[in-house]
Amino acid sequence: MAFLLCFFIFFFASSATATACDTCVHQTKATHFSKASALSSGACGYGSLALGLSNGQLAAAVPSLFKDGAGCGACFQIRCKNPSLCTKAGTRVVVSDLNHNNQTDFVLSSRAFTAMAQKGKGQQILKLGIVDIEYKRIPCDYKNQKLAVRVEESSQKPNYLAIQFLYQGGQTEIVAVDVARVGSSNWSFLSRKHGVVWDTNRVPEGPLQFRMVVTAGYDGKWIWAQKVLPADWKTGVVYDSGVQITDIAQEGCSPCHEQNWS
Repeated sequence: MAFLLCFFIFFFASSATATACDTCVHQTKATHFSKASALSSGACGYGSLALGLSNGQLAAAVPSLFKDGAGCGACFQIRCKNPSLCTKAGTRVVVSDLNHNNQTDFVLSSRAFTAMAQKGKGQQILKLGIVDIEYKRIPCDYKNQKLAVRVEESSQKPNYLAIQFLYQGGQTEIVAVDVARVGSSNWSFLSRKHGVVWDTNRVPEGPLQFRMVVTAGYDGKWIWAQKVLPADWKTGVVYDSGVQITDIAQEGCSPCHEQNWS
């Protein structure tokens, strides 16, 4: 199954057009939630950890950007198009929820919404409710923080393991996950339960390693994370994977330029 997935990924990679770029700018609208907690408890499954991903600057995204959970954790730069109220730089957000509002592509936390405004004009932009925006996907940057694996509280030794990935850098999506005992080549696949949460009923004994298929637009590749979970792994604990994903996604758009973003 994983082999076929990789085959198709690389097939599309080889047939991608030369017009792909990583600076496509899109036009839409955005509104806001009154509390960031409304997004931290959202469909991605981050819980309260979402608030630490982007200092509370979170967003719920429409299904085309949510991508059945694969878009969770994606970073976007968003700016409103009212020059009398908003800055040219706008704000940066992390997707933590699914947006069911058919009037806008994004529902932002109030902190992210006001961050688009010029100094002293945050309340004015909040009163507008909905604003015209333009946005582009950008790489997530967690400085020196590597990809982490959190064992969900629902996990139960020895038969059930549920995990979520945190601090995924770059501009990619995790589309497949396998697990094996450290030193073994007998891999078992995990299924996406929801959002960033993956699980399996086939849990190997001993310390665990993971491998993931990540896509960056038209490209896909394996990422190996060795010696991630110890044999005595515990629920609620975040473990360092020792690796980081830094690839930049590509997409097709025209024109392919920054459009005066600062």
